Amino acid sequence: MLARDLLLCLREGRSVSPEAITAFAKDLGGDRISDAQAGAFAMAVCLGGLDDPGRVALTLGMRDSGKVLSWNLPGKVIDKHSTGGVGDAVSLLLAPMLAAVGAFVPMVSGRGLGHTGGTLDKLEAIPGVCTQLSEAQFREVVTKVGCAIVAPTLDIAPADQRLYAVRDVTGTVRSTDLIISSILAKKLATGLEALVLDVKTGSGAVIQDRDAAQALAQALVSTANGAGCSTSAIITDMSQPLLPSIGNALEIADVMRAFDSGQGPMVEVAIELGAQLLVQGHVFYTEKGARDGLMKCLSDGTAKNKFGMMVAAQGGPKNFTERWEDYLNIAPAYEILAPSDGYVHAMDGTALGRIVVALGGGRQREDDQIDHSVGLSEITPLGAKLRRGQPMVLVHCHDTEHADSAMLSVQAAISLGGTEPAPKPLILERIIR
Repeated sequence: MLARDLLLCLREGRSVSPEAITAFAKDLGGDRISDAQAGAFAMAVCLGGLDDPGRVALTLGMRDSGKVLSWNLPGKVIDKHSTGGVGDAVSLLLAPMLAAVGAFVPMVSGRGLGHTGGTLDKLEAIPGVCTQLSEAQFREVVTKVGCAIVAPTLDIAPADQRLYAVRDVTGTVRSTDLIISSILAKKLATGLEALVLDVKTGSGAVIQDRDAAQALAQALVSTANGAGCSTSAIITDMSQPLLPSIGNALEIADVMRAFDSGQGPMVEVAIELGAQLLVQGHVFYTEKGARDGLMKCLSDGTAKNKFGMMVAAQGGPKNFTERWEDYLNIAPAYEILAPSDGYVHAMDGTALGRIVVALGGGRQREDDQIDHSVGLSEITPLGAKLRRGQPMVLVHCHDTEHADSAMLSVQAAISLGGTEPAPKPLILERIIR
């Protein structure tokens, strides 16, 4: 089908064969489709939507528009993806844990934009770490270490890179069908045998509405399985950051503490996602066996050792795990005090993330430079009791002017009440098929 005929059918709501959508998507990676046609396609999909076969076809076409990796490794090739939120560094903990129990994790990740942090930005808070690897370098790290966390190369799903740029200027970024195909095309191009999705909801998540998160999770799982990759999703709560910090170097510091303690909300989410993925990918036969294996690799230090090997293999210090406090550049801390007595009832996670962006720890445009040293730490968790004048958060910045500016915003983002709130579960729902 000619591109203009496909666009006409989509505009008029007539059916289009999956084969035609796949062919169009593959051509997006080259010069056979004009920018005008790409924009028209994005708008047509945004307004009219795609059915399940159409979404699978679009995903496969964008995946096949560039290099699709294949592996010959002595273990399963698996990965996870998060829909995004503040204080979420699960990937940095989970990828080494999965490698420590015998899986291989070629994780292609992203950068932060808006109020959420990016995994690549956090990793680059470690001096020397390079996330822009060639395919040969990527393969070498995955083969030698068991995991690598890198930026997508230009030949991984180039149709997605082109379509995303078009979506950004045509107001079609929030199309569910285009979001799904964008996420999955890049993941499936890395040659995965199994994938687990961490779909977040709550005040700190990109998708804050529970029903919307559930609908997205179901569509992602259905599309990925339709495209041939065994996939499940877990909906997790982000009413507060998973770590007690928001900010690149600060989150790396808390990841290192989590490797040592084996405890905390981030560990709980990592174990849940990891156990589901390991059983789904046939690395373990039972969920109990998978959980036990993941907990053991934390307690005996093998997961932390894998993280250190990955950091070194990607250009970072060889002794980072032993001397991480010496390597991380963290800005001076200023106390933000509780304005009254009370229990922490609620947090506006999006507002907290925006505070960090305003400090320079995130981007408002894709070409903004990040200050890895700034952020918030020691964030008092939900349910904790505070006295007036007691520290509730530390803000890390370079002068008192920024600290004073952050203080009122932080106090406004954290709600205190007179009664102790009921605890909220972290794991809300599993979606298998």
